[in-house]
Amino acid sequence: MVNSSRDTAPLSASTPLPAAAAAIRVYLILVIATLVGLVILAFTASPQATSNAWGHAIVVAVFAVVLPLRLRSAQAGRRSAIQAVGLISAVLFLVNVIEALIPGFVPAWMRAQMYVVAVLMLVVVLDVVRWVVIADGR
Repeated sequence: MVNSSRDTAPLSASTPLPAAAAAIRVYLILVIATLVGLVILAFTASPQATSNAWGHAIVVAVFAVVLPLRLRSAQAGRRSAIQAVGLISAVLFLVNVIEALIPGFVPAWMRAQMYVVAVLMLVVVLDVVRWVVIADGR
């Protein structure tokens, strides 16, 4: 893909998306803790490690790989990467909220984890919106 002047935003004094970067770091830690917790629960309390919980954990683990890669490009000032971070985060927000609201879909501990992920992704989305508003105001 060819970079256009619209695709590469001029860097300000600080790196773009500082709040998003912090929220994504917390998200990574939470995903790793969730996977470790599921492994432990699979051996100690298997009803708490349901197939739905595993399926959800695998999906968020994939996004935990993709999101930091896009964030790196976003922090370099690539507008398309910033938009991708916002889009991925918005999808994660919606999926986590919707799945957490489905009664009996996952155990209560994972429902709480899903709400935490939703809050973290909302922080990312708001940071992306803030950046776009500021960048468009230049």
